[in-house]
Amino acid sequence: MAGDKSPDGRPVAAALGWPSGTDPAERRSRASQSFWTLVVGVPAIFSVLRLSVEAGGELQTTLLLVANVNPVNLAAALVTTAARLVSAGLVAIFAVGAVLLVSAENAPTHRIGRRPPIFARWRAISPPWLVIASFAVALATWPILYLPLLLPAFAAAFQLSPARLDERRIPRLLLLGGLLAGYAVVMLPTLLDAWDLREIFAVLVIAAPPLLALLVSGPVPVTVARPLAMTAQTAVLAMLCWAALPVITTPVLPLTVTTIRVGDDGTGAAAGPEPDTGPPAAPATAPETGGMERIRGHVITVDDVSMVILQERGGVRYVPAGQVEAQVLCPTEEELPRYRLRVQGFHVEDSLLEGMGRRVRPVNRINAECRTAITS
Repeated sequence: MAGDKSPDGRPVAAALGWPSGTDPAERRSRASQSFWTLVVGVPAIFSVLRLSVEAGGELQTTLLLVANVNPVNLAAALVTTAARLVSAGLVAIFAVGAVLLVSAENAPTHRIGRRPPIFARWRAISPPWLVIASFAVALATWPILYLPLLLPAFAAAFQLSPARLDERRIPRLLLLGGLLAGYAVVMLPTLLDAWDLREIFAVLVIAAPPLLALLVSGPVPVTVARPLAMTAQTAVLAMLCWAALPVITTPVLPLTVTTIRVGDDGTGAAAGPEPDTGPPAAPATAPETGGMERIRGHVITVDDVSMVILQERGGVRYVPAGQVEAQVLCPTEEELPRYRLRVQGFHVEDSLLEGMGRRVRPVNRINAECRTAITS
């Protein structure tokens, strides 16, 4: 089994200081149980949290969403938003773990060699196909602006130093020059545009990774290996917790603006007076002139009687089906572009998959209804 060997070819137990008598079958069984627990449990927990957050923390609204949101749609929404988080976590773990692993193997008598950090152990038992698959998912799903970060991460995860490219100096320099020239052909126009627009963050993300890729391979000195392990592992876990917030808060249902007729029960007759239930509550949406009202929110379900809308600013609205005049699909604030930069025709905030999709079916201009200010 590929996972029973460390990157240097030694048994995992020997490479990581595990007891030699540990049963490999028992280790594989425990790893399999942990894997399937995470595969089944984590998505289920995220799905429930996601529905609860979208319902505004209200129990009855959460139950309404659970009863009407298709599990396939929920799973698809979770995969599309969580793929970046999962791949980012794996890429960071493999990159940091590989540096720590080679540092531990280089100092077998030191404390870090006797008890390698947990990221180093995870990297040692990870088969090459899993590492490559993690980078492939990241390449397809990360925003194009952040793809250069994969260069130093890949160099660290597979310990690709310039010396390993070729033992001879001149061919090595020529190969490095060719790789940097190819990167410049793709990214230099975007780098110059970012500089002209004073987008300093974009300049750093584009220019720094190729240089870092030449320096990140291990080992690191043992005096800094242990502090590096503690700092890097804490930083990666904190990054994952911070990046998990958008996964939980991203809406499951599409955002729409629904236009309805005001003062009509859907049958053409004027609506009768409402029963006296105390002081009137403030309307969730402001009626427009001409007897029309626009409701901004997420459509939960539609039937012959009514349309159920989860309003963007809270609360559930039941609209008689006959009152609905029009409906448009709108982007969320997170989907609106922040940069005016492109890489070979692809917007830097799109992933490669999104960019190819936009070329097949270009995005229409945002409907004016989506810009309508609706006050509560």
